[in-house]
Amino acid sequence: MTTINIFEQYLEPNEANYMALTPISFLERAAFVYPDKTATVNGDIRHTWLEVFQRCTRFASALAKRGIGRGDTVSVIAPNISEHFEVHFGVPMSGAVLNSINTRLDAEAIAFILVHAETKVLITDKEFSPIVKKALRMITHKPLVIDIDDPNFNEGQLIGSLTYDQLLDEGDSDFEPLRPNNEWDAISLNYTSGTTGDPKGVVYHYRGAYLNAVSNVMSWGMSEHPVYLWTLPMFHCNGWCFPWSIAATAGTSVSLRHVRAEPIFDLIRSEKVGYFCGAPIVLNMLNGADVSLKADINHTVKVMTAGAPPPASVIEGMEASGFKVTHTYGLTETYGPSVVCAWHDEWNEESAEQQAKLKSRQGVRSPMLDQLMVADPDTLEPMPKDGESVGEIFMRGNLVMKGYLKNPSTTQAAFEGGWLHSGDIAVWHSDGYIEIKDRSKDVIISGGENISSVEVEDVLYRHPKVQEVAVVAKKDDKWGETPCAFITPMPNIDITEQEIITFCRENMAHFKAPKTIIFGELPKTSTGKIQKFILRAQANE
Repeated sequence: MTTINIFEQYLEPNEANYMALTPISFLERAAFVYPDKTATVNGDIRHTWLEVFQRCTRFASALAKRGIGRGDTVSVIAPNISEHFEVHFGVPMSGAVLNSINTRLDAEAIAFILVHAETKVLITDKEFSPIVKKALRMITHKPLVIDIDDPNFNEGQLIGSLTYDQLLDEGDSDFEPLRPNNEWDAISLNYTSGTTGDPKGVVYHYRGAYLNAVSNVMSWGMSEHPVYLWTLPMFHCNGWCFPWSIAATAGTSVSLRHVRAEPIFDLIRSEKVGYFCGAPIVLNMLNGADVSLKADINHTVKVMTAGAPPPASVIEGMEASGFKVTHTYGLTETYGPSVVCAWHDEWNEESAEQQAKLKSRQGVRSPMLDQLMVADPDTLEPMPKDGESVGEIFMRGNLVMKGYLKNPSTTQAAFEGGWLHSGDIAVWHSDGYIEIKDRSKDVIISGGENISSVEVEDVLYRHPKVQEVAVVAKKDDKWGETPCAFITPMPNIDITEQEIITFCRENMAHFKAPKTIIFGELPKTSTGKIQKFILRAQANE
């Protein structure tokens, strides 16, 4: 006999009670409820939430008129300015997918992304016109290029068919923004270097973007109408989803073209900034800044940091300067922060040093992450919560990506066993907090940027004087980690450290180039495999 579930009878979803989640609804609400409140600040240029909504609507309309919509990719290469913030809404409002490209990449990597993403439109700030021009020369099918002509920046050149503002003029303000057909629809595409050379395209869905935006607000205790400073690049996991978080709270997005101590402190003072994010290198820079720059900041500033595990001393220094630090952890594959070092009031009784040590742990799952564990990577059996047993970090839930674009085998491997494999090695403490003990073997996180050791090795192997090479992470007080290259030269060949570094800087993005070169024989197993664990230990002696 079949049992009827009375709660499924005549209770199907309909237009009145179900809509696919989309962060665009945050913008619509902010414009409706707080039309006159300042949404974006870029120097002297300010726009209200109503103005931002209208600009994004016209942007989406203009794209639609040019045949851009569902299934199309719109890429952007720009600093943290208002236009970059706006495209986080304008692109999905057209139905297209946003691809924010790392501004620190070399032309070859940018060209690869444009081709792999099948970019139809490229929005580029004139600061990056030289590298973009070089990348465009490398590809056959050219996208429509739109220039951001920021009046606050007087260098560079316009290389596109029209400017961003001219594109807005093509759009209609009464355009009806497209909503996703399904929460599983793609909203954005973010590339990660990974461990094997070419970047991998991480695809985000609307549901994840919406939920992580809310998760950010909850885990950070963001107030209504927060003033947020863009020290974190918007190309990192869509600014860790904070464009959508700011819209959800009807806050103010404060532009910052270049991450330097003086303008950061100036804007904190003048705009009453209460929130900013960044890698430990940003915190370290601010810690070391002249005391005079920090004068007359009398309000609380909350800082969220992620990337390479921050030294406890850096956190302690920020706290001593009056900044309240929250440590988070995540991957490009998890929309950025999916783990947070949630604070307990009783920890306030601890010494400043001990508090900093507690805050340097990665933490527990964020409000919208369903499951988190440290487990044996082969059996997926959870490790004991003893603070000593080492395993891999695994996550599962709505804050996990759709998968890798055009890469089914890698997607399948990442999800093997029904969990996202992070590749990061950690311990599980008795209170359930995780703490990273080692990074994925082939990825170096330097200044918040992922660097593939394999990619660096591939370049070094192209040097005619290099016989063998292995690249590992070397701990660094400023950058978190830097690439360290162990090189066996060709027999009877003289080679210098500077020669290698110069070669690397000529053949890859500068931030990927090794900072340390060590010559000698490489340790190997009996089967000839290089023993990188020995090299890691040697690099960090």
